[in-house]
Amino acid sequence: MLKVMLFANFRELVGSRQVQVSLAEGSTVKDLRLQLTYDFPILEKAIGSALISVNRQFAFDEDIMPFEAEVAVFPPVSGGSASELPTFFEITESQLDVNEVLSKITLPTSGAACIFSGMVRGITSRVDPHQTSYLVYEAYKPMAEEKMRQVAQEIRLRWPLVEGIYIIQRIGRLDPGTPTVLIACSSPHRDDGVFEAARYGIDRLKEIVPVWKKEVGSNGEEWVGGEYTPGRAD
Repeated sequence: MLKVMLFANFRELVGSRQVQVSLAEGSTVKDLRLQLTYDFPILEKAIGSALISVNRQFAFDEDIMPFEAEVAVFPPVSGGSASELPTFFEITESQLDVNEVLSKITLPTSGAACIFSGMVRGITSRVDPHQTSYLVYEAYKPMAEEKMRQVAQEIRLRWPLVEGIYIIQRIGRLDPGTPTVLIACSSPHRDDGVFEAARYGIDRLKEIVPVWKKEVGSNGEEWVGGEYTPGRAD
């Protein structure tokens, strides 16, 4: 029997955070999708858009399922040191502290820092105008931290003059006006790529870090999924 963790809308549809699935030896990820739909017919409409990870890496339909793997199913995605330079990443339920973040990525040589902060928007006026009462953020924490580490590594490859990096995502219920995520980068000078690095960090986080949000408001409640589908290069 294979233990499969479910997140966000998949957890809610099934009514459990973890299920057991029986698969034959040599089964693929696609076989897992089919078996999940057979065992839990309520997943039929949602399973096609699901992302599946095996041992905290994205898996694809043709991949063979290994024995005793750590498997997770979740929708498209909306700390520690990674090098000798200060690099931090964290999933937290605590309030985000900008001053603490800055203190951890500032070196004696640092002369610039760029911080991007996302926050809960109470009123959306473009595309689909509506009001939001609150958001509920959820994460597959072990894989999220691994992917945050990857984002930091990608930033360093593209902007080698960046010194400190801090990526932190808050989870749980968050009211309008509450910061939800911080991407902070420091460097000796402001033209060392620090602005571009922070922008890349938040964009990449929304592509590959398994964090989701449920929006609760005037139109009811809904898990909001992203449009990006990770590939093998991710």
